[in-house]
Parts: sequence; C-alpha cells; structure tokens
Amino acid sequence: MTAVEEYLQMRGVEFEVIPHERTLSTVEEARALGVAVDEALKTLVMDTSAGHVLVVIPGSRRVDLHKVRDALGDHHARLASEEELGADFVGYELGAMPPLGSLVGARTFVDPEVLTHETVVFAAGSQTRSLKARTADLFRDEQITVAPVASHPGEETAPDPLVDRFT
Repeated sequence: MTAVEEYLQMRGVEFEVIPHERTLSTVEEARALGVAVDEALKTLVMDTSAGHVLVVIPGSRRVDLHKVRDALGDHHARLASEEELGADFVGYELGAMPPLGSLVGARTFVDPEVLTHETVVFAAGSQTRSLKARTADLFRDEQITVAPVASHPGEETAPDPLVDRFT
C-alpha cells in the first residue's frame, strides 16, 4: 500500500487501485486504464516565492503558466525542475504526484473543470499505480483553491519547453 493509499484510507476516502503499465503521458495512462482523458488528472508542481504549489488539471488540457501565475499572484512562478522534485518529494516518482497538497505540504490549485467529473483517476506516487475516487470525496477536507489554470482547445498559449516535456 502506498503512502497516498494509506492517507486516503485514514481520511475515509473510498478508492479503487488500478495497476497499469508504465506510460509516458496522462493521455497514454487514461487509454491504458480505459477512462476518459478528462477524468485522468495531471498534477504539476510549481516553484513559487512561497514554496511549492500543486496545480491540478484534466489530462486533456495543458497548464497555462500565465493563468497559474495570475492565480498565484506570483509572476516568477515556474515549474519545479526534476532535480527539485527528486529532492523535495522523496518517495514520489517523477510524473506521479498525487493531487493532494495536504499530503505533501503544498497549497493546491484545482482547475474548475476537474470538479465537473463525478470520478477521477490520479497518480498514487508511482508511474504504474493509479487510483480512482469520487471527486467530491477526494477533495473533501482538502484546502484547495479553485482557479482556471488550464488552457482549453483553441486557446493560444505561449510555448514552454519545460511544460511541453511534462504534459
């Protein structure tokens, strides 16, 4: 049982464990799990002047750094580097951050589209293990800020090589 599973169990959140092959993207993960891409969550870690912040978006979307920076009120915020993630989030594989800021001591910003889904699938800290839970149960008791932080089809966003690499 992973730390994420233990944490959810302690909070009384029902979830389903879904083991799967290692995938390179949220889109591939959703396909492997047989769920809609929008129901698979991407959790990105931003480095800000106040520390790390989690940004949670639907798997079919891309993070919009301009929107994130506006929501944070920090125009120097950036995606955390692989080195920072490895050092600051020991026990969580790269690309497998759960959307639970209280578990890792980080503020959490959730795109409103995430909350439109009854259930979501998300990383459990491992690139080969995902969890499925009711969205309302997952974020119950979590301190989240709901803010539009994802780009939507047809929106133009400035390319960012680091974002492109992780989304």
